[in-house]
Amino acid sequence: MKRSIRGIIPAILTPLTEDGELDIGLLTKLTEYLASSGAHGFFVGGTTAEGAYLSAEQRRLIFETVKEVSGGRQFLCLAALQPSTPQVVREMHMMEDLKPDFFVAVTPFYGAKDQATIKEHFTVLARESPVPLILYNIPGRTQSPMAVETVLELSHLDNVAGIKDSSGDFTFFSRGFLGEYPDRFEWIMGEDLLDASALLLGARSIVTGLANIRVEHYITMFKAAEEGNAAKVKECQRIVNQYRSIFSVCPSTKANAAVKAGAAYFGRATRRMIMTGLNLTDSEYAGVEKILSGIDR
Repeated sequence: MKRSIRGIIPAILTPLTEDGELDIGLLTKLTEYLASSGAHGFFVGGTTAEGAYLSAEQRRLIFETVKEVSGGRQFLCLAALQPSTPQVVREMHMMEDLKPDFFVAVTPFYGAKDQATIKEHFTVLARESPVPLILYNIPGRTQSPMAVETVLELSHLDNVAGIKDSSGDFTFFSRGFLGEYPDRFEWIMGEDLLDASALLLGARSIVTGLANIRVEHYITMFKAAEEGNAAKVKECQRIVNQYRSIFSVCPSTKANAAVKAGAAYFGRATRRMIMTGLNLTDSEYAGVEKILSGIDR
C-alpha cells in the first residue's frame, strides 16, 4: 500500500549507551513516545540520527526497531546518506527488504555540485529506488545546494515523492512551493524556525529533530494549520523557538548533541554522540537543562 507524506515527521535520533553501542531500550522508549503522541511518520537515519556515521548494520537495526515499535501507525522514511550515486543505489538495494515507505537521499557531495550532476544523480536514484524517493536539500552539510528549477524538473519523475528542504532559505522554499509540480509531490520543511511559515503558506509536512525532546506542540501546530487557526500556529512556533534556543549554548557543530541532551533531560536518550568530540561539555549540558526547565509545558 502506498503511503502519502503528510504531517509531523520526527527525525528520530540514535540513543547510545555510554560505551557507544546502540541503546535499543531507549530507542524503543523514544519511538513509542513519538508514535503514541500522534507523530504521522518517522525520518530514520538522517542528520539528527548521525546517519553519516552509522554502519549499515546499525541503520538496519535502528529501522527494524522503529518499524516494530511503530507497528504501522506511521509511514517510514529511510535515509541513505552516501556521497555518490552508486553508493546510494547499493544501499537502497541492500535495505530494500526492510520495506520502508520512502527512501531519502541527499545531493552528491565531495565535489559534485553542478546542477546537471545533481539532476543525473537523482534521476538514476528515482529509477533504481524500489519505493518513492524523497530528495534531501541540506547544503549546510553537503555544500551541494539544489536550484529551485532543478527540484521542479525532478518533481515530474514518476518515482520522486517530494523534497525535504533543510536549507533554511525560505525564499527557496516558497519559490518552489508556489511553482509547478505534480499534486503527489510534497514540499517538506526541515528547518524548525520556518515551520509556521511553511504551514501558513500551505505546506503539509514538517520533519523535525527537536520533536525528540517534545513533540506535542508540533502536533498541535499541525492540527491548527489544518483548521486554519493562524494564531494557534504562531503560538506553537513561539514554543518551538524556545526549544530551539538550546542551540545557543554550544557551537553549531554540536546542534545534534544539544537535541540528544534535550531528549536525555526527559529520559529518552543519553548525551553520548557517535563522534565523542561532539559530546556536550557539562557546562553546555547545564545550559540546555536551564532552558528546558524554564519552558512552560
